[in-house]
Amino acid sequence: MRTDWLRPPGAVGEAIFLERCTKCSDCMKACPHESIVIHQDGTPVIYPDQMPCYLCDDTPCIAACATEALLPVGSVNEARMGVAVINHRLCTAGQGCHACVSKCPTDALTMDFDAQRLVVAVERCVGCGMCEHVCRTVNDHIAIRVTPFRLMESPR
Repeated sequence: MRTDWLRPPGAVGEAIFLERCTKCSDCMKACPHESIVIHQDGTPVIYPDQMPCYLCDDTPCIAACATEALLPVGSVNEARMGVAVINHRLCTAGQGCHACVSKCPTDALTMDFDAQRLVVAVERCVGCGMCEHVCRTVNDHIAIRVTPFRLMESPR
């Protein structure tokens, strides 16, 4: 069973999310890119390697949520779904591939030409999964994965 799924933008902490989410799928229906799908438990998730979050300016998924499981963000650059992590052993940036850098909507990825490797600016990365999706489409191996925010939360 996959555990690499992300919650939609604006998701509250996982425990509160699970209390608030009514599994109505309104956020999924509101997503113009069909990025949000329903997990086997009935809650909304994003599988970034299949379809990333496109960080819509008007965040229709958040607007569609009536239970505050998804809360408004000041801007899409403040959404926190996860953080990109690069497997430098698999990454082909040193051979000239920079596809993920050019597609990153928050400019969180840069190429360190001295070290011949990609760098993630964690403070800019929202975890939309665009880099993972692009890497999947241009390479044999996915060298960049998004670690979901819910897996980084400290248990309370």
